[in-house]
Amino acid sequence: MTAERSPFPGPRPDSAAARTEGREVSAPSDHRAPDLETEWARAVKAIDGAAEICLACHIRPDGDALGSMLAVAQALRVRGAADRPRGSAPPRVIASFGELPLRIPRILRFLPGTDLLTPPDAVPGRPQVMMTFDAASADRLGMLEANAARAEELIVLDHHASNTSFGTVNLIDQDAAATAVLAHELIGRLGVPVSRDIALGLYAGLVTDTGSFRYSNTSPGVHLLAARLLETGIDPGGVAHELWDRAPFGFLGLLSAVLGRAELEPAGPGRYGLVWTTVTRADRAAHGLPFEAAESVIDVLRRTDEADVAVVLKEDDDGLWQVSARAKGAADVGRACVALGGGGHPRAAGFTAQGPAADVMAALRHQLAAGRPGAAGSGAGAADTGP
Repeated sequence: MTAERSPFPGPRPDSAAARTEGREVSAPSDHRAPDLETEWARAVKAIDGAAEICLACHIRPDGDALGSMLAVAQALRVRGAADRPRGSAPPRVIASFGELPLRIPRILRFLPGTDLLTPPDAVPGRPQVMMTFDAASADRLGMLEANAARAEELIVLDHHASNTSFGTVNLIDQDAAATAVLAHELIGRLGVPVSRDIALGLYAGLVTDTGSFRYSNTSPGVHLLAARLLETGIDPGGVAHELWDRAPFGFLGLLSAVLGRAELEPAGPGRYGLVWTTVTRADRAAHGLPFEAAESVIDVLRRTDEADVAVVLKEDDDGLWQVSARAKGAADVGRACVALGGGGHPRAAGFTAQGPAADVMAALRHQLAAGRPGAAGSGAGAADTGP
């Protein structure tokens, strides 16, 4: 999508104003909250005056985090080259995520702009302007949390309802299907045409967080945005192949082991139907697989008809459990995971824990029971904004 075809002014295609059933969604009126509009203006002003812009997404990045960040990084490079006065240097643009070694997940190596990435220990300690992508809290930045705290201006782009608003400028919209939607809006406000390479990162983010348009956060506006991105010439089949249809042979052995020990806990008084399993370091070592190979196990487990909630405990290289939770119906896994120190959406969330897997699951069951409709201190009833 080119700059002259930008949907601004007016709400993004996936905004609440564009979701009214039975109405035209291509040119709705502007219903954005004034405070968010003020934040957008502050963000553009900060970027306009910056000689140095550092970008960071959350650790262990998914397609939305890395795709959004790389799309904006490329847009800033294009804008800097085009808009600088004669003889002046363009702003320095640095992109990273806070873990060493800086290892790009295998399924995301097809994204354009990965050559722009810088190791986190080479990121300036006190950035002039820093932007974060898809991180609901500062600790999700890993090694770059301290850099963010010392930035002169910290712009946060995110769509998690659990976001702590840790920036000096907070571009947070829990109604957005993905952080990629906010990244797309920023690029439009900066007046940068959306090239094929930029569109590819945005599209990867959009399909990741909508489950390839299968999740309930998929709106008519999401499809409109996807169509505009596809107009640049990206291949949706190729993206799907990279994200979901590739795995080393060892993954089949891993999947066999972890699904073989999956446990189903039927629904009963005070609880949801629950299916869960673990992926240990030993499982991965037996098949020579990195941690990221465990990420897609939840997509298989969640298909269980008898379970409202699916949970996978993935042991990382430090021996901690990285817990992923997904919900189908009334269960609010976001509320439960926030209570356990994590974050996410009502239908997709996670947290980090340590100790025996049985203890971790007992704590999660307790939070899920507390969140049932009618339970004391219930947090159920939140809008479904996540996959």
